[in-house]
Amino acid sequence: MKDTIIFDAERMKYPHTGLYHFCKQLGMALLKNNSFEYNIDLQFYFSDVTSKIFGDHVQYIQQKSMHKFLRPFLPNTQLWHSTYQLSSYFPRNSKTKILSTIHDLNFLKEGKSNEKERKYLKKLQNNLDRSDSVVAISNYVKQDLLNYCNLRGKEIQVIYNGSNMASNFHASVDVERCSNNEKQFIFTIGTVNRKKNFHVLPYLLVGNNLHLFISGIINQEGYDRYIMDIAHKLGVAERIRITGPISEEEKYNYLKNCALFVFPSIAEGFGLPVIEAMSFGKKVLLSTYTCLPEIGGPEAFFLESTDPDYLIEFGKSNLMDIIYSEDRTAEIKSWAAQFSWNKAAAEYWELYKKLLK
Repeated sequence: MKDTIIFDAERMKYPHTGLYHFCKQLGMALLKNNSFEYNIDLQFYFSDVTSKIFGDHVQYIQQKSMHKFLRPFLPNTQLWHSTYQLSSYFPRNSKTKILSTIHDLNFLKEGKSNEKERKYLKKLQNNLDRSDSVVAISNYVKQDLLNYCNLRGKEIQVIYNGSNMASNFHASVDVERCSNNEKQFIFTIGTVNRKKNFHVLPYLLVGNNLHLFISGIINQEGYDRYIMDIAHKLGVAERIRITGPISEEEKYNYLKNCALFVFPSIAEGFGLPVIEAMSFGKKVLLSTYTCLPEIGGPEAFFLESTDPDYLIEFGKSNLMDIIYSEDRTAEIKSWAAQFSWNKAAAEYWELYKKLLK
């Protein structure tokens, strides 16, 4: 009789987010690594079961809002993989083992009220207490867990995310289809809110002719206007476009054609867009906050400050030097290649097997 693992893909109900792509890419890679080889039935807990996004050959468990309060019993499930650290969707059966992937403790870095921080930290601690094994997506996140939570002797394993860039797109992206090809531009992508720190980027355009494109879902009301207000005051607004969410193909075109990828985020557990850009061999300019030095590594460039005066001087004196610096495309791609969904899936399968013994 096969063991059953349920992979919690509930957060995929929020497209254009990092958690959506994490669940989709890891889920696909887990199936590609072939659960049949391990005599394990891998099923997916999912809100939109009719889409069959993981294929017709797998079983889906319908996620329902009432499961927050009346949790599913699932008596024949041996292992539940929780993919969101603040999840309210855990199985009720105490015999079901839990593997929790922890992406970040960003709520401690976002300037939330002390009451909200305590609430989220308590929720995270309760989920960790219920877990049999814990995975962090970077060493930075692992250290945060050790600093702020009680693991009660549980070992934390670090399993890096992979790159979302499909290899077939690398070859097929059409340079001419990018409407911005005639402009030299820098590019960034992510959920458009304050923790991504995108409002510091207009300062980098002072003293040069670069354009800036910011893509991603806007989930903090007024933040896009705040960015553009700064841009207008600096006299660079006509060279900035906030696109909103874009398709995967559009993202690939921006990445292939940009002069530089910039990512000044102050709250990241991994920073998937950084690896996406580096998989194209693109130079990346990052903040020094949270996990970004770990993920960008020796092939990244870094902003030592986000002070406006520093950024203006950097834009005038350093930005073009970075863009026209030595071509290290091969080295950058090699660095990015170590972050693979197939590698991540293989490491998760080993952990699954260990928990099912």
